[in-house]
Order: sequence, then structure tokens, then C-alpha cells
Amino acid sequence: MAAAAGNTFYFDWEVLLEIWLQSHLPAPVLSLISFFSAFGEETLMILLLGLIYWCLDKEMGRYIGLNAIMGMVWHSFLKNIFLRRRPYFDNRDIQLLRPIEKGADIYDIEAQGYSFPSGHSTNGAAVYGSLARCMKKKWVWILALVLAFLIGFSRVVVGAHYPTDVLAGWTMGAVTILLVPALEKRIPDRRIFYGILLLTGVPGLFIARSRDFYTGFGLLLGFALADLFERRYVNFEKALTIPEGLLRLAGGGLAYGGLNLVLKQLIGLTGAAEAGKAAFLFRTCRYTIIIFVLLGCYPLCFKILKEALGGGKGREADKSA
Repeated sequence: MAAAAGNTFYFDWEVLLEIWLQSHLPAPVLSLISFFSAFGEETLMILLLGLIYWCLDKEMGRYIGLNAIMGMVWHSFLKNIFLRRRPYFDNRDIQLLRPIEKGADIYDIEAQGYSFPSGHSTNGAAVYGSLARCMKKKWVWILALVLAFLIGFSRVVVGAHYPTDVLAGWTMGAVTILLVPALEKRIPDRRIFYGILLLTGVPGLFIARSRDFYTGFGLLLGFALADLFERRYVNFEKALTIPEGLLRLAGGGLAYGGLNLVLKQLIGLTGAAEAGKAAFLFRTCRYTIIIFVLLGCYPLCFKILKEALGGGKGREADKSA
């Protein structure tokens, strides 16, 4: 088990609030509130972004995806500066009801990460706030605010974060969706734009001690390469039918799961899977490859899919004409 190193700092009211919530809310209510954490987690985020990017609106998917990734890079970088220990590390009356890394020891700091700011809260504000900015509809804004609030509240209730972690996470998400698009507008050359974003994360490669930063940096590098590749060599169009969209989404899910499994196995064969800094860098490489393949290379299959679904009809129409 890795030592639960780090810094302990909090307001007394934060601990009292968490203990009160966990001791007074009925078990079914705790389970329901805990469920909302899933809206800020990797699986649901990938499903949502895949649906938008592959099927509905590529540019919207790029916009939301980049904001989400930058929020992840920046919040995890801050975590490794403040090194704030999670509430349950120092307050045994607080239970951890939903671990970050479910298969790891809850006191393994490399796996569970640090506490300030909350990554789930950052993700919720960045993703759903970006979606609201794109759609510009009142009901979407209301839904985004409600979801962001419930995600953050759930992190306090499950004992994973202090309330001030959540407040900082919401702030980080809001700053991200304002700053990244503003920077993109001012820098028309996308290679320079992505270079600047990557440079903001480079210091983290030297100081970060938790997995989430290396995951985020890998996602950012893969996203940048995939975007440049797709714009130049692929330039796919959105799905025109529901079956086509469902097949794209299913294929992307299979590709994600398969790539993850294969790359984990390959890294395991190198013997570096648990080797400290080497393991972190391999994690960055793994996520770089995954996101590049999913966003840059996988869309090459869409032309084949479109031909399989509609090409035959088109050829028959040509013959009859």
C-alpha cells in the first residue's frame, strides 16, 4: 500500500457537515446521491462525448471534449500542488462510500488521488456547462446547473471531498470553459494552440504523484494529434440515420474497451505497470494512443459503414436511372 502522504487542512464546519450528512441521511438516500457521482466519471463522459462527436455534431464534440480534458489536466495539476489529503484519511468518523479507483486500496494515494480541487465537480461544470453554452437553451442551462450541483454534493456525501474541494472544482470548470475557447479564438494556428495547452501541463510531468494527471495529459496529447489528423485526412460527417449512429457508438465502445485491455496487457508484459514514474508515463502513452485512435483513426471506418448501410441503395438508383 502506498503511503497516504500529503497535507491536511480543512475548516471544522466541513468535517461536521460531512459527518452529519452521513449519519442522518437514510441508506437509500445515500445510495441515490452517490449515484450522481457517475455523471462526472470517465465511463459516462466518454459515452456522452462519443455520442456527440461521432454521431451528432463533430464540432460540438470537439468543443466539449477539449474543455473537459483541459479541466482534467489543470485540476489534477493543482491537486499535486496542494496535496490535500481526502477527508476520510484524517477523520475516521467519515466513511468513503465511493472510491475513485475501486480496485485499489482506499489509502493508496497514487490510485485514489488528492482532494483539492474535486475532479468530479470540475468535470461536471466543464462538460455540462460546455454543452449548455453550445446549445444556448434555457432548459439545458437549468439541467447543467442541477447536474453540476448534484455531482459536487454527491462527492461531499460519499466522503471523497471536502465542500471547499467542490467549490474549487466548480470554479475550475467555469474558468476552463471561458479560458480555453477564448484562447482558441485568439490563436488560429491549431498547432500553436495545442502546443500552448500542452506546455501548461508539462510541469506536472515532473511533480505529479497521482494517476489522474498522467491520464489527463495523455488525453490532451492524443486529442491534439487526433484533431489535427482528422481535419487533414478524414473529415468525417455526422451520422444521418439512427442505426448508423448506434453502430458508430457501439463500435467506438468496443474499440475503447479493446484498446484499453490490449494496452494494459502490453504494459504488464514490460514489467513497468507498477514501477512508479514509469507506470505514470506508460499511463500517459496508453491514453494518448486510445484517444488518438478513437477520435482520429476510428472515424475512417465511417465511410465503410455508410457504404454498407446506404451504398447498395445508391448503386441501384444509379442503375435504374
